[in-house]
Amino acid sequence: MWVCSALRGARTLAQLQRGLLPASSSHGPAASSYSSSAEPSRVWALVYGHHGDPAKVVELKNLELAAVGGSDVRVKMLAAPINPSDINMIQGNYGLLPKLPAVGGNEGIGQVVAVGSSVTGLKPGDWVIPANAGLGTWQTEAVFSEEALIGIPSDIPLQSAATLGVNPCTAYRMLVDFEQLQPGDSVIQNASNSGVGQAVIQIAAALGLRTINVVRDRPDIQNLTDRLKNLGAEHVITEEELRKPEMKNLFKDMPQPRLALNCVGGKSSTELLRQLAPGGTMVTYGGMAKQPVVASVSLLIFKDLKLRGFWLSQWKKDHSPDQFKELILTLCDLIRQGQLTAPACSEVPLQEYQHALEISMKPFTSSKQILTM
Repeated sequence: MWVCSALRGARTLAQLQRGLLPASSSHGPAASSYSSSAEPSRVWALVYGHHGDPAKVVELKNLELAAVGGSDVRVKMLAAPINPSDINMIQGNYGLLPKLPAVGGNEGIGQVVAVGSSVTGLKPGDWVIPANAGLGTWQTEAVFSEEALIGIPSDIPLQSAATLGVNPCTAYRMLVDFEQLQPGDSVIQNASNSGVGQAVIQIAAALGLRTINVVRDRPDIQNLTDRLKNLGAEHVITEEELRKPEMKNLFKDMPQPRLALNCVGGKSSTELLRQLAPGGTMVTYGGMAKQPVVASVSLLIFKDLKLRGFWLSQWKKDHSPDQFKELILTLCDLIRQGQLTAPACSEVPLQEYQHALEISMKPFTSSKQILTM
């Protein structure tokens, strides 16, 4: 946690130098509420006014911070990742698009600075994450409604907190909701090096499940294999190996998977289906290949395979905020027990956002870019 403390100190110092925070903020929140007549503060935010290439349409702007109303919460953002969904949203290719102009970022960790007079569930010093996508986390500070935030424990690592609300939640729900798996059962997934993929490996191991993890071939494939196995992966294979007849040898000492998790589509998803046990389910939660899922008619008929989709935003719509909070606390327990760590991350200062966006869109990126404020 010393890294997190150092980061928070560095961010606060930088903000003081730019005149973004009152001097008292260097010693933590100074007050529990702000009046609407308080002098407005200025904040830095990554804003896009129209959809397109993130590297071209996202701009760093100095904005006036809104006044804190009775049910509002003023939040100092600490760190916020760049996820594929953030990129898709900026490009205009996502199931939920905020009104433009918009601040980028669907995920991140912030600390409460002040609360309005009607706020009862949060207090200054609390750590918070967005309750839903589209909040706009790529900014140094913001005022949100209390219902837009979920309070989380502050005793977990900063990077874990910053990446808690999307990928691990998606991984957990897919492992638990679609097939009634028991310890010793197996799961197969592609895009195993993604944030969700790394979370699947760790959560599956914590649940006693065995994983077959498919990745694209690359020059440093052995390093990647070692890293994923250190997380708990049992088998790591390339897309090319997945297509070979020798794949069947894998199931001499482990059961065929009843659950496949697809983030790629195209040929990769077709191959995942071929490996499923009769009656198994493939859940699609992404489409990195930008190609449709092609399912063999014979597999659907003779193996009775099921094709499902998963979108965390829809899951939240179908469940209460308390159920989402329960999910978050379950994941925090895994983090405390050392069974769930943040994905490989690179921390990048907010002002270097263009470099971070470019890295995030490159193929074979092994490190999630996290913007620090």
